[in-house]
Amino acid sequence: MTKEVIVEKINYFLVDEFEVEEEEIAPTANLKETLELDSLDFVDLVVAIEANFGVKLVGEDFVKVTTLQDFYDLIEEKLS
Repeated sequence: MTKEVIVEKINYFLVDEFEVEEEEIAPTANLKETLELDSLDFVDLVVAIEANFGVKLVGEDFVKVTTLQDFYDLIEEKLS
C-alpha cells in the first residue's frame, strides 16, 4: 500500500467518522489540540485502523505520535 493511499484512507475516516473538518487536516496538525481527538477518540481510532488496514495498535505505539504526519508514518511502518 502506498503512502498516498494510507494518507487518503486516514483522512477519509477522520472526516467521516470523527467529524474532523477537512481544512484542519494537515500533516503538521496536532492530533489532540488541532484535531481535538480525546482519549476515547484514540480508542475508536485504533479500532478504525484495525478495520481499515488490518494493523493492531497498542498504547506504546502512540508514545511518539503527536502530529498527523507521525500517525501516517506509524501506520506505514506497521504495514511494512
